[in-house]
Amino acid sequence: MSSDQSEPKDIPTPQVINNAALAHQGSPHKFLIPSPIVTRRTRTFSTSERAKEGPRLAGTIRSFCRNRGHGWVLPANAAEPLFVHISDIEGEYVPKEGDEVSYQTCPVPPKNEKVQAVHVQITHLAPGVSHEKWDCPSPKS
Repeated sequence: MSSDQSEPKDIPTPQVINNAALAHQGSPHKFLIPSPIVTRRTRTFSTSERAKEGPRLAGTIRSFCRNRGHGWVLPANAAEPLFVHISDIEGEYVPKEGDEVSYQTCPVPPKNEKVQAVHVQITHLAPGVSHEKWDCPSPKS
């Protein structure tokens, strides 16, 4: 690959791949609007480091859909629920409604006005709820 065709460093890899696919299809559109969902893979290094330095907060899983790959954490201070992406769940169990979790927060671009839950760890499994591990097949719903 020549130096003028090298992959840009500031555009997330999935977007670069999509842009390349569009360019090869003869599309007049050379760039795509980036997804507002910031996953662990597309988060910048500096944003990840700032999130790690922040305090660990407590909350409860309000909902989580393994098939869709996201859910919501209700903070212990009863503020509005925070978005959580599947790539930010740490541990061996899939979160279920009512699970107590600890997490850190990360700003959501482009305005950085809202935050999402990152580095989410289940601290207490909800009683009476059947929990599955990540390596088990997803139940059909």
